[in-house]
Amino acid sequence: TEPCCASNTLTGVLDDCFCDIESIDVFNNFKIYPRIQKLTERDYFRYYRVNLNRPCPFWADDGHCSIKDCQVEPCPESKIPVGIKSGNYNRYSQVTNANTDIVDCEQAQDLGAINSTLSNYSKEAFEDWARHDDAQDHFCELDDETSPDADYVDLLLNPERYTGYKGPSAWRVWNSIYEENCFKPRSVYRPLNPLVPPRGGDDDGEGFYNWLEGLCLEKRVFYRLISGLHSSINIHLCAEYLLDEGWGKSLWGPNVQEFRQRFDPAETKGEGTRRLKNLYFLYLIELRALSKVAPYFDRAFVNLYTGDRQEDRATKELLLQFFNETKAFPMHFDEKSMFAGQKIEAKTLKEEFRLHFKNISRIMDCVGCSKCRLWGKLQTQGLGTALKILFSEKEIKNLPEHSPSKGFQLTRQEIVALLNGFGRLSTSIHQLHSFRALLKEKR
Repeated sequence: TEPCCASNTLTGVLDDCFCDIESIDVFNNFKIYPRIQKLTERDYFRYYRVNLNRPCPFWADDGHCSIKDCQVEPCPESKIPVGIKSGNYNRYSQVTNANTDIVDCEQAQDLGAINSTLSNYSKEAFEDWARHDDAQDHFCELDDETSPDADYVDLLLNPERYTGYKGPSAWRVWNSIYEENCFKPRSVYRPLNPLVPPRGGDDDGEGFYNWLEGLCLEKRVFYRLISGLHSSINIHLCAEYLLDEGWGKSLWGPNVQEFRQRFDPAETKGEGTRRLKNLYFLYLIELRALSKVAPYFDRAFVNLYTGDRQEDRATKELLLQFFNETKAFPMHFDEKSMFAGQKIEAKTLKEEFRLHFKNISRIMDCVGCSKCRLWGKLQTQGLGTALKILFSEKEIKNLPEHSPSKGFQLTRQEIVALLNGFGRLSTSIHQLHSFRALLKEKR
């Protein structure tokens, strides 16, 4: 009686790529998930600098959520590894005046990945590189890490889970993303949109999916990435649900009913299966980006710097092992099929794609719950960084072996978002496996 998508209908080959769900499950749950968990627990990846106080640029703020589980605990200065909070500036520029040293360290751009043994040529290139920050390639609205409003957050102490933030305020954020930023005309009704009354026969979504199939690959991919991200976030909320609030002790765990409400085909008119397929599609896109960016980190001078040499060496080793696993996956998404048309049209389309995505990253400043805003910003930036990597193939191929490059660079914030964002997708696929088992038991 419970034909849940997670146990029955979610099988077979994904649309828009040659890969099957079962292969991804095995690869993720046995090879990737254990490694990414270990990696995101390392100091370099657990501290994320973020500005949670930026005003919403699109509508008057609802005010922040007052539920205690919505609050984010910023990290005390004393807990942040010295190499991270100094922004690594001290490693490529000698500052003689001790008083200006601290100010300069605070103001320097957080350039996450170069060790202290740089030649003078490299130091100059590096400073130039920092100034150059090629805004053309950013798919995200980057937080200014030097802003006094930006705080370091320990991601392990602020896990993503259900906080009680829901209803019109949360719907408005997702509605704005889907309705205004996914290339969709207003005349096309999106199935199960909580803010728009169903239009009779349209409610089965047939009109919407006919429209989607008629789009060019790039615009269809864009929609599927956003839907996949939404699905992944919803899985985390179902898997880490507040089940009981006892005396001073909250109990978090999987909520099967909540999961079925969001993903069971019977309860979602078939939408659930599509949502989950889009999660797998997004996973493949980010996996492809990780395998592509490996050469950037392979270079000997790139160092995940925290100030603790032993920790840094071990983190780099773990990261390279992880990249080797991503490269071994046999069914990668082929991004060459995107933006492959006439040069001018392809360029215009890519720019449109980038601007739409950048707008979505700004919408994350409208999320009323601070913890949801933190994880929304991080995962959006992770996907934005993955897209930047996929569309910088030539620049990555031409990276100089022993010095920084103007052509392609990643800030520490982007690196932390990329790995943690993918860690969240990997966790979602792992959690789906647990929900399958729970649903089987229930039946």
